[in-house]
Amino acid sequence: MGERFDEAALSNGLQVHKRRVPLGVIGVVYEARPNVTVDIAALCLKTGNAAILRGGSDIRQSCAAITSVIAEALARCGLTVDAVQSITDPDRALVGALLRMDKYVDMIIPRGGAALHRFCVENATVPVITGGIGVVHLYVEASADITRALPLIFNAKAQRVSVCNALDTLLVDRAIAPELLPHVAATLAPAHVEMRCDEQALAILQNSGAHVSAAAPGDFGTEFMDYILAVRVVEGIEQAIEHIAHYGNGHTEAILTENSAAAARFTDEVDASAVFVNASTRFNDGGQLGLGAEVAISTQKLHARGPLGLRELTTYKYIAHSDYAVRG
Repeated sequence: MGERFDEAALSNGLQVHKRRVPLGVIGVVYEARPNVTVDIAALCLKTGNAAILRGGSDIRQSCAAITSVIAEALARCGLTVDAVQSITDPDRALVGALLRMDKYVDMIIPRGGAALHRFCVENATVPVITGGIGVVHLYVEASADITRALPLIFNAKAQRVSVCNALDTLLVDRAIAPELLPHVAATLAPAHVEMRCDEQALAILQNSGAHVSAAAPGDFGTEFMDYILAVRVVEGIEQAIEHIAHYGNGHTEAILTENSAAAARFTDEVDASAVFVNASTRFNDGGQLGLGAEVAISTQKLHARGPLGLRELTTYKYIAHSDYAVRG
């Protein structure tokens, strides 16, 4: 907060710069993980924002206790204890009321499942930042280094399956599918990952002894948050990009390739908050991207996209100085 940037001396006599300022009051609705209470409170206080927090009913006692400790710390520092407030009443009508407090609340950030996000978008009069729901793809292009790709695929899928940047769909170029897929199955086997395959992938793996099954129509485009991986063989990069455009939701996408032209085309044409080349999708995280802690990962384009860290919890205003200038 207070950062001065984009300074310019204009021909009309104005000395102009932008100053970073708080958004105001941020309401965050989340379903689990009481540690989120501390993360959001710290980020909001650091950026000069106030926070109204509403955790799920199963963590309300933890949220109340944490908020009480935060209030004590604020009082000791001479700050208002109302800067961080927590709604601990389990009545869901209170969430609806929070979403309509546009006179007092400047932004709502939901953290949870698709139903929570949809409820907030459809019922809020306060601006809502949605995100945290990822249908994540990894495309293995024909030139990819198979040996190095295997541990990366395991990391993207199985390191932590319940997070929004975990891999959901593996797209494999037809040219390397017969060689790659059996190795992928063997690599994922210790984690007991079920591979739900399209017709071509199933034909390659059906006699491999791996945990495979035919993909159902709804498997592509699903955020599994489980030890399940949808697998499709594609004819090339164009079909991979088309698949992502159809099934993705703008969260995290990645390509493995040794072809710089393929990497450039993928990063140019894939629309997502983060696009990785030869890196695990698990890197779409505030800490891993050098931002520190985050409130959520936005899949929107306004006002911020990707991990919502300190800077993303601010806006700016123009400051202009002159010597009694008048407009000509």
